[in-house]
Amino acid sequence: MQSIVVTGAAGFIGWKTSLLLLESGYRVIGLDNMNEYYDPRVKAYRLNSLQEYENFTAFQTDIEDFNSLDGIFGKHRVDAVINLAARAGVRYSIENPYIYMSTNLNGTLNLLEILRKYKINKLVLASTSSLYAGQQMPFKETLPVNTPISPYAASKKSAEVLAYTYHFLYGLDISVLRYFTVYGPAGRPDMSVFRFIKWIDEGKQVELYGDGSQSRDFTYVDDIAAGTIKALSNIGYEIINLGGGKNPISINQVLEQIQGYLGKEANISYHPFHLADMKETWANIDKARELLDWEPRVSLDDGLKRSVSWYLENREWLKDVQV
Repeated sequence: MQSIVVTGAAGFIGWKTSLLLLESGYRVIGLDNMNEYYDPRVKAYRLNSLQEYENFTAFQTDIEDFNSLDGIFGKHRVDAVINLAARAGVRYSIENPYIYMSTNLNGTLNLLEILRKYKINKLVLASTSSLYAGQQMPFKETLPVNTPISPYAASKKSAEVLAYTYHFLYGLDISVLRYFTVYGPAGRPDMSVFRFIKWIDEGKQVELYGDGSQSRDFTYVDDIAAGTIKALSNIGYEIINLGGGKNPISINQVLEQIQGYLGKEANISYHPFHLADMKETWANIDKARELLDWEPRVSLDDGLKRSVSWYLENREWLKDVQV
């Protein structure tokens, strides 16, 4: 049984990736600091579902704490690391840039040093489509992403570059995955799909930045998790897009579909478009198809239906979750 460390295991993508690994027979060592960037009840829900598996071990720790990581890796056999622990959110990174660099860059450095020390050859590193701001669509991995427009994007770019350094110096096999607008059941309460569903259902104002014409390459979380696991294969240092790969979908269209599934109308409050947000995202996923034999399987229609269904099934405790 292969043993995989998943950092950020109680996070949205980390949870689903851990779940698929466990169901596939892997042993998962889940690390998470359970911070309160968003309502920790959502993280506790995810973590509880993972703890039902005998082959899951959880540690509440922070990737910024090298000594804690050293203690865990020193006691457990580890075959590979999937680093999904990160400070996420473009807008909040402008308010508190230091914590983004500390977690996303220094935390990654700690893990790279741990891999080097314990001779663990494989790392999957989560990155972001936010790096493609201002580039021509659909976004290809070969584009020169040298002008990040938020501290969040800058911290992710820094982690990518540092990971390459460790690949070059120590031969580490590193898959860098640039994720595109991940959504689905038990998603992050600070992200649009979760917020829209909750606000519309509760009859609250939908806070919308911009006119809703901005569009995203929405990607269902199960597809993202499946691609993340496929990236455990040995491929050298590669940067790979994981996205929907089809024409981007406008925020207005997503709002329209959610209203239809809930049978309720949205009361929208419009705000100016945020400077650090991107107008559009659209992934070219040819490389993921070629290297990982991966492509998304869940359509936006189906994914939004599943997201609304999960919300309705869990509405009783979700009513107290802050968004």
